[in-house]
Amino acid sequence: MPSPVSIGALRAALAALEGGRRSPRGALAFGDARIDGALGGAGLPLGRWHEAAGEGLEGETGVAAGAFVACVAARLADRGAVVWAMRRADLYAPGLAGLGFPAERLIQVRVRDEAQALAVLEEALASVGVAAAVAEVGEVDLLAGRRLTLACEVHGATGFVLRRRPFGGGARPGLRGPSSQGSAAATRWRIASAPSAPAAGEPGLGPPRWRLSLDRAPGGRAGAWIVELDHGPYPLRVVAELADPGLASPQPRRAQG
Repeated sequence: MPSPVSIGALRAALAALEGGRRSPRGALAFGDARIDGALGGAGLPLGRWHEAAGEGLEGETGVAAGAFVACVAARLADRGAVVWAMRRADLYAPGLAGLGFPAERLIQVRVRDEAQALAVLEEALASVGVAAAVAEVGEVDLLAGRRLTLACEVHGATGFVLRRRPFGGGARPGLRGPSSQGSAAATRWRIASAPSAPAAGEPGLGPPRWRLSLDRAPGGRAGAWIVELDHGPYPLRVVAELADPGLASPQPRRAQG
């Protein structure tokens, strides 16, 4: 896999892609009515930007949320390059390959801080030839979020904000869940690892699994599922739908005697 490049090299790479066609808008279907229905019926909106966050220690490592983003972005890589901006060069090449991500379509950019990560994301999204772009940041305020929305609208590229604090400590409130400052993201997700299960009669581990929670979707509804990696036409396969704890029936009170 190519090593991370500088911002100058990124601009040169994007300039070389200027002859590319405009990325088509629409939606990326998950192939399961339970998720696609929660997203408004068609799937994940393209030409917008989306927010994904891990839970617990995942807020530092970004493994589960990064895997989800990679699974989705892999389905867009045949339309153009995928730019990934990171503060730490720890994007694991064999892991990406195992998720079905074509490494030859990836441009990695090493940045010094979150402000630069957002700048790279905005520039990549507004560039012809880029199908998707990812930035690892802790928070996105409303002004930065609106700038990302405008950048997506220029050429129809799809953005992903992977909420991560790779050096730990100093996390602002809300890192473990949706942004506490509000968000201009089209969808907001929380992802955690889940135990895998081998196929019946087969030894060893099964495909990777995650607990996927959708907290916000345009024209849709919240939902939660256990999903696993699927190397077919869709990014993930639903294993089980989880009940919304907010809809749980209250427990009856015992009579006082």
